[in-house]
Amino acid sequence: MIGGAIALRLAQARLRVAVIDRGEPGGEASSAAAGMIAPQGEATGFGAFFELCQASRDLYPSLVAELEELTGVSLGYRSEGAILVSVDGGQQAELDEVYRAQASHGLAIGRLTPEDLHRRVPGLSPHLTGGLFIAGDHWLDSERLATALVEAGRHQGVAFHTHTVATRLIVRDERLESVEIRANQGTSPATTVSAGSFILAAGCWSGELAATLGITLPMQPCRGQMIEFDAPTGIPLVVRAGHHYLVPRGRCLLVGTTAEYIGFEKAVTGEGLRSILEGVERFAPLVKTLHFRRAWAGLRPDTVDHLPILGFGSIRDLVFATGHFRNGILLAPITARLVAELVLTGSTSIPLDPYDPRRSNRS
Repeated sequence: MIGGAIALRLAQARLRVAVIDRGEPGGEASSAAAGMIAPQGEATGFGAFFELCQASRDLYPSLVAELEELTGVSLGYRSEGAILVSVDGGQQAELDEVYRAQASHGLAIGRLTPEDLHRRVPGLSPHLTGGLFIAGDHWLDSERLATALVEAGRHQGVAFHTHTVATRLIVRDERLESVEIRANQGTSPATTVSAGSFILAAGCWSGELAATLGITLPMQPCRGQMIEFDAPTGIPLVVRAGHHYLVPRGRCLLVGTTAEYIGFEKAVTGEGLRSILEGVERFAPLVKTLHFRRAWAGLRPDTVDHLPILGFGSIRDLVFATGHFRNGILLAPITARLVAELVLTGSTSIPLDPYDPRRSNRS
């Protein structure tokens, strides 16, 4: 998602752009995501990062309109909002604090009684203690978005080299000169690709590539498992309680998730599915009657401080655009805009200091 969005913006600026992808574009965390665009629902503070998330959310309507016009495919973008619910006193206290904090910052947020919740979403638990409505949190179909970004990029001349692994970054005179690549199937020899600028947007695998330059990125994969059910009656909007959620997608319902730090193991497990179902059943027992469709897992690129890694590091002509953790879908539009600005002009309209690739080495 991040790489595809950046490639599109650079190609629209009349640069020749090539994307090196170890699999199919969007085949990892991008298509595994639930597609929530939720700066308020995910907020942990109100500093520069929150403002970055809001700015990216505000770019989505125009991005969706642009991609739908270019590709003729609906991205399932929905802006009905999201509700946060509580099932016990502890969760209710957390929601009360969220309401006070966000209302004091002038954000649009409303309280919901249990009766309000049941009117809005049939099938929720009778034991809910209350909830919040966030009109500014939206969602879309992340699988369609990934596909649309690739198709739009190809229309603009982007070359996608799929099933091709970038094995090494080659530096000369403190400048990234080329990248070594090889097909990830067969025994074809390695070749090199040179360019004027390089963007490292390899998600969880960014650290491995940076290590070939002696650069340590404070990153690790965080596995998230998901379940999809048939939902013939439909759910009108996103419902969340803690890190568990329901996300409507057409006639399906996405249910998630887990946060597991177990390396690059991308398997669906019985324990993971059990934890999701138990967590969701607490506030939405309706899932017990739904028909199972499929389950999958993806690897989020997490960092030590949970902030993305953006901008230039110590190597000239190498821009980092990785480490977006749970916010890769949300931050794709603003990341693409800022990286394109950096490549084209050497500066950005929003400061990238909080996301500097070298920040972990600072005292």
